[in-house]
Amino acid sequence: MITVSEALDRLFSLVEPLGIEEVPLLGASGRVLAAPVEAMRDQPPFAASAMDGYAVTDARPGMSFDVIGEAAAGARFDGLVGAGQAVRIFTGAPVPEGATTVVIQEDIDRDGGRITITDRFSRGDHIRPAAGDFRKGDRIDAPRRLGPQDIALMASMNIARVPVIRRPKVALISTGDELVMPGEQPGPDQIIASNTFGLHALLRDLGAEPRLMPIARDTETSLRNVFGMVDDADLVVTIGGASVGDHDLVAKVAGDMGLDRAFHKVAMRPGKPLMSGRLGNAMMIGLPGNPVSAMVCGYVFIAPVIRAMQGLGREAVSRTTAPLVAPLEANGLREHYMRARLGPDGVSAFDRQDSSLLSILGEADALIVRPPHDPPRNTGDIVQIVRL
Repeated sequence: MITVSEALDRLFSLVEPLGIEEVPLLGASGRVLAAPVEAMRDQPPFAASAMDGYAVTDARPGMSFDVIGEAAAGARFDGLVGAGQAVRIFTGAPVPEGATTVVIQEDIDRDGGRITITDRFSRGDHIRPAAGDFRKGDRIDAPRRLGPQDIALMASMNIARVPVIRRPKVALISTGDELVMPGEQPGPDQIIASNTFGLHALLRDLGAEPRLMPIARDTETSLRNVFGMVDDADLVVTIGGASVGDHDLVAKVAGDMGLDRAFHKVAMRPGKPLMSGRLGNAMMIGLPGNPVSAMVCGYVFIAPVIRAMQGLGREAVSRTTAPLVAPLEANGLREHYMRARLGPDGVSAFDRQDSSLLSILGEADALIVRPPHDPPRNTGDIVQIVRL
């Protein structure tokens, strides 16, 4: 058996970079920036008032000024402010020429067209300098997954179209005579297909374009027909049939269709059988059929591969640490990803860890990662976790 790290390295070796496309700014959130973008202007493009108040040349308690005009956002005061003069100004408005400070309106007494600074006055010019946020030519570097804050920044930079990595197209294929789709009536020996739906959600959250293919039955003809429907996928993920049983036909059929296959037994639980290779222009990964095994392998293997396809580095899923709330027995020879729950005092593993129990995975918000041959752990011991 190979380690999880070795399996990831072999998967990363199969990853090929995706192309670049340009999308409207409104369509860029969640996408991966493919190339640096530069600000087209300074922000703010002028010195602007940070508060509602009065723009003056100097300010001390007791000073009085004649109000000679008004400046609002989008409507500047074009004249010059001299000594003893003030311009009524609102937040975001350009500061008039000659003014060096804005006295906030709460520190002013006004009588008709004249104002006086009161004893409430507190120092501070309340002026945002020109280009105080960013300057023309300042860059947002790539690659990075763009969030709402990035979209707001690029809009302010006057960037209307954004170069992004094309979304990975992923074909998801469930295999097995025992499976029916949600909403259908299963026979007495059948169950509902769940793995592809969970992986579809995971892939969508990662920025991919997942597509559910028809369920492939346990015949070479059915498998061949479903594989034949995969046209422009960058990644084909099969669930089930990746082991070595009499009904595990995925490796044989994919091999007959030209798959350059590598079969791995990975020293992990849940999981273990993992198939990989390239089928035509697509990368292919075969996952185990147990529902929790498939989902855990989705987090451990599929997610890093999708990030690598998008240029976000070739790294394992991010881990952090937490103290144990309850003790754990010694681990065996495989790296164990234990379903667990985080709380204010630390992390606790569920008592039941069977790889068929989706209800336990549904309650989990973390996986405790136990190294091979990890000794017994006591309450308070620090363990590695993957947040779900």
